[in-house]
Amino acid sequence: MQRYLVGGAVRDALLGLPVGERDWVVVGATQAEMEAQGYRAVGRDFPVFLHPETQEEHALARTERKSGRGYRGFVVDASPDVTLEEDLRRRDLTVNAIARAEDGSLIDPWGGQADLQARLLRHVSEAFVEDPLRVLRVARFATRFAAFGFRIADETMALMRRIVASGEMQALAAERVWKETERALMHDQPSVYFEILRQCGALAALMPEVDALFGVPQRADYHPEIDTGLHCLMALDQAAREQAPASVRVAVLLHDLGKALTPEAVLPGHRGHEEAGVPLVEAFCARLRVPTAYRELAVAVCRDHLLVHRAHRLRPATLLRLIERLRGFRDGPFFEQALAACLADARGRTGYEDVDYPSADHLRGACAVAARIRASDIMEPGMKGPEIGERLAQARAAAIQDWREGTSKG
Repeated sequence: MQRYLVGGAVRDALLGLPVGERDWVVVGATQAEMEAQGYRAVGRDFPVFLHPETQEEHALARTERKSGRGYRGFVVDASPDVTLEEDLRRRDLTVNAIARAEDGSLIDPWGGQADLQARLLRHVSEAFVEDPLRVLRVARFATRFAAFGFRIADETMALMRRIVASGEMQALAAERVWKETERALMHDQPSVYFEILRQCGALAALMPEVDALFGVPQRADYHPEIDTGLHCLMALDQAAREQAPASVRVAVLLHDLGKALTPEAVLPGHRGHEEAGVPLVEAFCARLRVPTAYRELAVAVCRDHLLVHRAHRLRPATLLRLIERLRGFRDGPFFEQALAACLADARGRTGYEDVDYPSADHLRGACAVAARIRASDIMEPGMKGPEIGERLAQARAAAIQDWREGTSKG
C-alpha cells in the first residue's frame, strides 16, 4: 500500500499558492485493508476514506469506463491492481494529474509541470469527453487562474465543443451546474467563466437567458460598450472588484435579462425591460435551483434597478415605495446588497468604472429619515390598519421631502 498527494494541493504548491484541502490516492489496497487501519469509508460512488487522524480524504486508485449519460454514467474499477499512472490518466487536466510521493518526489506522466510553466489548461486524454461536468470545471479553472495568464489549449476547447454538441450537457444535474457556477462567480474575474462557456456553446445550452444578451445593442450614450452581454459581464467583474457576496453577483449577472426580449424595431431602446426580465430571472433560478435568498435579490434588482439609478428624481412617495420593496425598513443586509448590485451595474460600462454613485447614499439617507417616524407617532384613537398605513406613508414621504429641501439648502 502506497499513498500519494494528488490534484489541487500539488498544483497549487507548484504555483506558489496556499494549499487548502489535501486529497490522497492510495495504490495497492482494498477497502477491507483501509478499514483495518482505521480509515472510515465515506464514498458513495467509489471508495473514499477519511484518515483516522487528519480526516483528509484518501481514495483508492481507480479507473473509469463510460456506461451511460452524464457525469455518473461510469463503471469504476478500484482494485489493488490499478496503478498510479492509470488513476492519473482518468483526471481532467494535466495540471491536476501530478502526484507527490511521501518522500517529496513528483510523478508526472502526462506533462502537467510543463503545462503549468506554459500556463496551459490541457486535457489528459480523449476520455475527457466522457464527463460533461468537465466543461464547467475547465471554465472554472480558467477563471480562477486568469490572473496567472492561463489559457485553454485549442484541442481541449475542441473537445469541450464536442461534448456540448453531443447533448451531454443536458444530462448534468442542476445542482452540479449551480455548484460550479457559484464557485466561479466568487473568483476575481468571473466574466471569464461565462465567456468560455459561450465560446464552447455551453452557455446557450445551460443558461440561454444569459446567452441571448450577446449581440443585443443598447444606447451608446448610456452604454459605450453597446453590447448587453458584454455590459453584464463588465458589471459582474465590478461586483467582484467590490468583493460583493455571491447573492449580489447573481443579481448583477441577471439584472438585464429582459433586454433580450426587446423587439428589434425599437432597439437600441429597452423601455420596460425591467418588468419583462422578472419571469426570466425566476425561470433561470428555478431551473438551476439557485438559493431562494439569491433569487429574491435578483428579482428585486431586475425589477427596480432603474428606479434606484434615478432615486434623486423620484417623488417622495415613489421613493418611499421603492425603499419598502427593497426591504429598507426590515432587512438591512438585503437593502445594502440591492444597492451594491445597482452600483456594479452603473460602473459596469466602458469609461464609467470609477464613477461616483450618489443614488445609493440618497436612498440610505431617505430610508434613515423615514424610519425615524413610527406608527405610534401618527396614530389617533379609533384608527384602523389601512388608515394607519396610509397616514404613516404620508408622514414618511413628507419627512423625506423636508430632508431633501434641507439637504439642498445645506
